[in-house]
Amino acid sequence: MNVLDLARNAGPLLWVLLALSLYVVYLAVMRVMALSRLGQEAGTLIERARAVTAESGPRAALREVDSSGNLSPAANVLRAGLSRADRGPDAAQAAMNAAVLQEDSRVYAGLSALGTAAQIGPLLGLLGTVIGMVRSFIVFSQTSAPTPAQLATGISEALVNTAAGLIIAIVAYVLRNALRSRADAIMTQAERVREELPSWLGRGGAGVVPPARMPEVTMSFDHVPGTPVVGG
Repeated sequence: MNVLDLARNAGPLLWVLLALSLYVVYLAVMRVMALSRLGQEAGTLIERARAVTAESGPRAALREVDSSGNLSPAANVLRAGLSRADRGPDAAQAAMNAAVLQEDSRVYAGLSALGTAAQIGPLLGLLGTVIGMVRSFIVFSQTSAPTPAQLATGISEALVNTAAGLIIAIVAYVLRNALRSRADAIMTQAERVREELPSWLGRGGAGVVPPARMPEVTMSFDHVPGTPVVGG
């Protein structure tokens, strides 16, 4: 019995498993391509933006980031923080928090679907196993002395579906973990920007307007005894 014979004996559920396997491969390929674009190196840009912020202020650093054409999550978070830097570190932090949430949804998109496929695969295989065993028992009930060929159909359906479900689960889990590790590395760089940018702005660099100081008020008692005179 060759592979084609096994596939024919596996029943219609095997086509469902085949469609699920194609979906897993398609989703994994799309996520690899997406993470390749999002994983653009941003370390050099971050260090350049730090230097420009200290030298010329956040507006100049923002122009530097925009001119780089870098669209990685780290660059987008950096861009969001610098665009609000003139309103103070708190506003910049809030803008970066929102940017991290947005980038997080882009980077981790599709990974939950791979996890779901990894869980559904064995369940569909188990369903095929049950259906195959039911067919074998039907043969027993209808024939007093069934031949091996009569039993082979149900048994092969059970085993082929079980194997297919397990293969899909293994592949989906491996792909999901590999893609999640890559996504974690990308978001770690974005988190680094969110943690470090407020400290850049808090060093009193150019372009950050410090809060106005109230004039000092002194009290003098030398004019008339018992009558204070306010002086600068």
